Amino acid sequence: MMLLLQPDENATWLAPYAYTIVLLGFAFFLFRVFENWYASFYDKPLYRHYFVYKRLSASQLKVLEEEFMFYRKLSPRHKKQFQHRLLWFLKNKKFVARENLEVTERMKVLVSAVGCMLAFGRKNYEYPLIEFILLYPKEFYSALNDSYHKGEFNPRERALVLSWKDFEEGYKITDDNLNLGIHEFMHAMQLEAIQSRDIDSSRFGKQFQKILQHLTTKEVKDKLDETKYFRAYAFTNQYEFMAVLTEYFIESPSEFKSHFPTLYDHTQKLLNFRFAGY
Repeated sequence: MMLLLQPDENATWLAPYAYTIVLLGFAFFLFRVFENWYASFYDKPLYRHYFVYKRLSASQLKVLEEEFMFYRKLSPRHKKQFQHRLLWFLKNKKFVARENLEVTERMKVLVSAVGCMLAFGRKNYEYPLIEFILLYPKEFYSALNDSYHKGEFNPRERALVLSWKDFEEGYKITDDNLNLGIHEFMHAMQLEAIQSRDIDSSRFGKQFQKILQHLTTKEVKDKLDETKYFRAYAFTNQYEFMAVLTEYFIESPSEFKSHFPTLYDHTQKLLNFRFAGY
């Protein structure tokens, strides 16, 4: 005996929901296409935040307001964004003490603040390659190359490792172009740009190549030799150059821009750094 299939009575009223899902999916696809075009054309993300709601505790906020100059220069709206990002960072990264160092809330806030500052122009500010932040009291022995370091980024262990003594000196002296935190966080950002395909990484790669190309021009090479503006360590390799370049960009933007305006422009676009007078 043959059974005749009867039409599902629910199918008719379910159809509009199916069409809506398809249309929403297509609209989302078009939005992502537009978002990527916008980021490529204007060298900045279409937006940096969905929403902002996290707020620091009074003690955490006091550290920022009293000790972190970049935060004090931000507008009220950007301060709210910075707090949101900083609290996310504090809750999602694991701080590990080494050699009997006592890691305080102040230390966590300041290390996190440097990372958030460097990524403040990015939509993706999470540093996915960093899970642990190891703090030593001073220079530490590293098995990576059998020597003593002030800081390092270890992608295999997903760890950013810092000498607290040198980190603290780096952020306290704001105009000597030596900032250990900025330097090591930039190394993590560089590797992320190589491994990822998000709009921030694409913009990073684009501007990084422009920086490298600009360095090959005779005019720039002659000026670098003449002025000796960047410290010698910058020329160890292209990755160290980018880390040192960022230290100069953050700590002495006016002087950097006056000496090398094109390098400054590429670095600003690479970081989408358009805050606090930059």
